[in-house]
Amino acid sequence: MILKPVVFKFNQMKKVRAKVKEPLFEFVNPKTEYVVQNADALEALDEIEDDKFDLIITSPPYNVGKAYETKTSIEKYLQTQEEIIEQLVRVLSTKGSLCWQVGNYVKNGEIFPLDIFYYQIFKKFGLRLRNRIIWHFGHGLHASKRFSGRYETILWFTKSDKYIFNLDDIRIPSKYPGKRHFKGPNKGKPSGNPLGKNPSDMWEVIRTDWENELWDIPNVKANHPEKTQHQCQFPIELVERCVLALTNKGSWVLDPFSGVGSAIIAAIKNERNAVGIEKEKEYCAMAKKRIDDLKEGRLRMRPIGKPIHTPSQNDKVAQIPKEWEQLPLIGRGK
Repeated sequence: MILKPVVFKFNQMKKVRAKVKEPLFEFVNPKTEYVVQNADALEALDEIEDDKFDLIITSPPYNVGKAYETKTSIEKYLQTQEEIIEQLVRVLSTKGSLCWQVGNYVKNGEIFPLDIFYYQIFKKFGLRLRNRIIWHFGHGLHASKRFSGRYETILWFTKSDKYIFNLDDIRIPSKYPGKRHFKGPNKGKPSGNPLGKNPSDMWEVIRTDWENELWDIPNVKANHPEKTQHQCQFPIELVERCVLALTNKGSWVLDPFSGVGSAIIAAIKNERNAVGIEKEKEYCAMAKKRIDDLKEGRLRMRPIGKPIHTPSQNDKVAQIPKEWEQLPLIGRGK
C-alpha cells in the first residue's frame, strides 16, 4: 500500500495554528520527581535530610501585609527568617547555591532594603556571596513622594568555593563576535567565545536575550500569561535562568515559599527534581494544576528571553490623551 503525503491547504494550516497558543511545553521527563507540600516551611524543613539540594531559590514573604502574611516589626521578621535560613543552609549541598529574591520593607514612607539586612544573616552561616543580581521590571505602583520602585534583587550565595556553574548554558550573543586579539601569541585570532559572552550580574532582556547585565523580566501583573490569584507571583523565566546556570540535570531544587509553583515548574521543565513548600492550601492547589497543565502542554508561559513589548505610536495607550493636550505640562518636548 502506498501512503499518500498529507497536504494541508492554507486555510487548514491557519486553523491549526490558531489552536496553538505560544508557548506549549509538551513533555516532562517521567523520571523527574517533584513534591508540592502544604506545610509550614520551618516544620517541613526539619524532616528533610542534610545536603539534599543543589539549588534553593525563593522569594520570601516581604512582611508588607499581603493576604498570606502577618506584618510584624522588621526585627521579629528577620529573626523568624533567620531560623528558616539556618535550616536551608543545612539542607543545601556543598556544591549548591542559594538564591534569595527580595525587595524593600516600607514603614512610614521609609525604605528598608531587605537584601542588606539578609546579607548579615547569610554570612553568619558561612555562605559566600557570588553576585547581587538586579531584577528590573517596568510596571508597579506609582509613588508620589519618592521615585517609583522598579527593581528588586537576587542574592546568590554558595555553600563552598566548589559549586555548580554552567556558564555555557547561559551565555548570550556577543556584541562584537568578530573582535580579535591585537597582540600576544593569539594575535589575529578571535578573542571571544564561539558560544557567546558571560551575561554578568545585571541582565537586560529588552534588546535581546541576556544581552546586558540588567534582568529586565516583566513581573507577573494582569496581562502576563502566567498570572494567577497570587498577589506576588514569581515569573518562571526568572527562576529558569538560575536553574540552568546553577544546577545539572537530575539535581534537586527547593523553594521553601513556593506559592503557585513557578520554581517547581522551572525545575521539572528542565529535568531537575523539585520540592515546593507552601503553607496556603489554595496556592498548593494552583501549583498542582499548573504542573498538570505543563505536563499536558496547556500551560501558558512567557518564553525565556522573549523581548518585552514596546507599544507603537499607533496604540492608544502610547498616545497623549486629548484632555492633556492643552495643559502646560512641564518638560514637554524635551
